[in-house]
Amino acid sequence: MPAIVIVGAQWGDEGKGKATDQLGSRVDHVVKFNGGNNAGHTVVIGEEKYALHLLPSGILTPGVVPVIGNGVVVDLSVLFDEIDALEARGVDTSRLVLSANAHLIAPYNRVLDKVGERFLGSRRIGTTGRGIGPTYADKMNRVGIRVQDLFDEKILLQKVESALELKNQMLTKVYNRRAVEPGEILDELLPFADRVRPMVADTSLLLEEALDAGSTVLLEAGQATLLDVDHGTYPFVTSSSATSGGACTGSGIPPTRIDRVAAIIKAYTTRVGEGPFPTELHDAAGEHLRQTGSEFGTTTGRPRRCGWFDAVIGRYATRVNGVTDFVLTKLDVLTGLDTVPVCVAYEVDGERMDEMPMTQTDFHHAVPIYEHLPGWDEDITGARTIEDLPGNARAYVSRLEEMIGRPISVVGVGPDRDASVVVRDLL
Repeated sequence: MPAIVIVGAQWGDEGKGKATDQLGSRVDHVVKFNGGNNAGHTVVIGEEKYALHLLPSGILTPGVVPVIGNGVVVDLSVLFDEIDALEARGVDTSRLVLSANAHLIAPYNRVLDKVGERFLGSRRIGTTGRGIGPTYADKMNRVGIRVQDLFDEKILLQKVESALELKNQMLTKVYNRRAVEPGEILDELLPFADRVRPMVADTSLLLEEALDAGSTVLLEAGQATLLDVDHGTYPFVTSSSATSGGACTGSGIPPTRIDRVAAIIKAYTTRVGEGPFPTELHDAAGEHLRQTGSEFGTTTGRPRRCGWFDAVIGRYATRVNGVTDFVLTKLDVLTGLDTVPVCVAYEVDGERMDEMPMTQTDFHHAVPIYEHLPGWDEDITGARTIEDLPGNARAYVSRLEEMIGRPISVVGVGPDRDASVVVRDLL
């Protein structure tokens, strides 16, 4: 049976959690393969709203095995706070599996993240300050702490001491902060060992055996294509691989097992944090999208920057992810607009560019070239088939499909779990 990847096609917050949740009852495993608690998914089930940060969306679906893969960085206090909050609301979290190879966010990573951003001043990246980047840096520098290290106190102490040799120099001599004692770190991490032990597994082996047994595995990305550390708008990116390729490295599933890649894309565009954003709106139209779409961060509460749909970005996401299907979300937010501009290309120094500019400089100077499509006034939140949508809304979906080069298989028309138009089945 196949593995299916769900990625974000823009700068995140496209509605990946809802898409994953909708498929949840028809899959057996849902795997989070990158990122940490620096991003969030909001899932609405009836009158209940769930904000997930570190846990896979499949945690809300009975019978599904939610997996935190090796590509994720884990803040144990956040993990158990989130588990406890869901359990208090009657959600069973006992099926959760955590990779023994996932890296842990140590307290010094959070400190370095925050003071580092302040140190950069106007050159800041716009991180969430949760220690994500420094933890991935430790991973690449081979001084990271993994989940399995919790079960060997001697190894854990050695790794913490090794990491602090340089970090304490940075804290005291660069940032004018106090040094951190290794014992402080062990005192925070070791109390989690007994509670975390039952959920820890070789998740690569678990998933391979599940696929061989005929199970369907869904791999969900945190963040999105333009925040990918390799393929995003560097340096204003996250520190992990948020594209479909990251699904393999972050889960241990080989690419030959992946059957489909579904990219989630909003009917307009948003981003959080610093960095270039060609279609960004600084006027009443942007504020309308923000308020109507409730564009405030699930994890941070920060207002999201808003702009019109960008087909150049959509085509780029198609290419680097190998997208087979798109899920278009929040079409209902555009209801009531007389016309809806769509960016079809960029102008850079007088030259038209139909594809993503190669350099950061060109992307920073890109000016959107718009096509204006007619809007609609009808309420579409009750639509469940493509025929239920008003003509102009159908035309909008059809035109976007032409621009991004892959079929739009699902259209989101509201925040509720079932508020979607399914054109083609994703499974």
